Amino acid sequence: MGSTSVSGTVFAGPILALAILAGQGAAKAADDATLTVSVTGLRNQKGNVLVCLTANAKAFPDCSKDPAAHKRTVRASAAGSISFSGLADGTYALSLVHDENANDKLDTTLAIPKEGFGFSRNPKIAFGPPKFASAAFALKGSATQTVKMKYML
Repeated sequence: MGSTSVSGTVFAGPILALAILAGQGAAKAADDATLTVSVTGLRNQKGNVLVCLTANAKAFPDCSKDPAAHKRTVRASAAGSISFSGLADGTYALSLVHDENANDKLDTTLAIPKEGFGFSRNPKIAFGPPKFASAAFALKGSATQTVKMKYML
């Protein structure tokens, strides 16, 4: 038991184990993409920057409906460069909020953001957030996205 002979060739248990490990290594390699987010244009160092990275167009821009989203809260004073590693290659979009009062949400007045926000690919903002397609970018291996924060008030 543990080996099978086919036409004089012996396939042993260790060979099967190596094949399985090689397959796991290939799956792991698919999750080795790295994204570096360069944040520019913060108007001050107060509070936090809330970062959401998603591959789910229906969950963009706030990620609350995407359990697979990558979310980070970073002190504004340390938000110049934010890294995500162990990502699968794919299409993603980023949204950022400069949560100046650290209450974990984007504050608004009459539906106008009082705090800063930004998106991957820096799409033009008219009324409301951009669609996923406007902020989406392909990630394969390593990439950098520079996000310029915008302030309405």
